[in-house]
Amino acid sequence: MESDTVTTGMTPRTRFGKRGGLTIVGIVLSLVSLFPILWAISSSFKTRATVTDGKLLPNDFTWENFRYVFTEVPFGRWLLNSFIMAAVITVAALFFHSMAAYALARLKFPGRDSIFAVIFSTLLITAPVVLIPLFIIVRQLGMLDSYAGLIIPLIFNAFGIFLLRQFYLGIPKELEEAAIVDGCGYWRVYWNIILPLSRPILSALAVFFFLANWNQFAWPLVSTSSTDLTVTQVGISSFTTQYGANWNYILAAAVIAVIPMLTLFLIFQRQMVESIKTSGLK
Repeated sequence: MESDTVTTGMTPRTRFGKRGGLTIVGIVLSLVSLFPILWAISSSFKTRATVTDGKLLPNDFTWENFRYVFTEVPFGRWLLNSFIMAAVITVAALFFHSMAAYALARLKFPGRDSIFAVIFSTLLITAPVVLIPLFIIVRQLGMLDSYAGLIIPLIFNAFGIFLLRQFYLGIPKELEEAAIVDGCGYWRVYWNIILPLSRPILSALAVFFFLANWNQFAWPLVSTSSTDLTVTQVGISSFTTQYGANWNYILAAAVIAVIPMLTLFLIFQRQMVESIKTSGLK
């Protein structure tokens, strides 16, 4: 005990007090973070007249908001469109990004580092900057107001390529060299060795991509006009008019839309943290 006190320079009482203080700060920050979610859930059960009364618990509890969302507007179609868009983008992005990252991490070809630098530099460009050029390109290709126009432009993501490249750099080269000695080509090395080893990072990226595209608003709003292609976030915005907003319906729809995201995060939160640690991001 004495040696431990001398080594750390802190008595057990001081260490306990510091840990207790950090625990209290953590609890307070958790409650502050959870409050908007709890308020949204509580307000989704309020009537239109009381939804902005500022009270945490509803005086007049009602399921009418959820009934309206599922029966008066095509909310199921909005959810389906969001799921199709997020799922297809996630699967396609993981497939193409893993191949690109493997090539940038392992294969030797002229301009490899320059290509990676260009891809990495796109992380500095925000999405609104490329929105209009992207819209013009998609219009020229005749893909506006279609699933192709909704999905294909969002597949490229420099963050995924960067994260996978950092992960592949940590895989021992001896595994690939042994496979090549046994007669495997680059494709079989990638498919039979690299991809199975990439399951943890791919799981985390799948959650990242799905959540990001489930919440897409700007691109679906400008690239589609058909009601059959409306996604959840764009559909929820239709509850707002120039004369006001139906906050009771907005919050009820938002609560339903957030359930898949919370479920995925709670299941895969450990993989998401590990993937960030693997990439070296802080």
